[in-house]
Amino acid sequence: MVASAIFIMDTKGKVIISRNYRGDIPMTVAERFSLYIQEKDEMELRPVFTDAGITFIYIKCNNLLLLAVTKRNSNVALILFYLNKLTSVFKDYFGELEEESIRDNFVVVYELLDE
Repeated sequence: MVASAIFIMDTKGKVIISRNYRGDIPMTVAERFSLYIQEKDEMELRPVFTDAGITFIYIKCNNLLLLAVTKRNSNVALILFYLNKLTSVFKDYFGELEEESIRDNFVVVYELLDE
């Protein structure tokens, strides 16, 4: 995995599911990201930004935000491709990708994130 951690959040930035792959980033970075999306105007939001040496990469899908974070010099295009592919896989499994489908199928989501 190129990213250190993956978070699936609602549009307000509340974490629904998270997976820490490397353990090199504190899970509190989700709170930092939540503050970022609440403080900025929607037109000011950038899908990739760096704060305190951590790179945040996210996409929005329906009423969800998929966030990847890394401390390393990772390939951002590859991470964006991965996040988009992840949404495609979730849609194949659940029919549509929404907060409710993630909550109802959290065991499957964790299994897919571990693949």
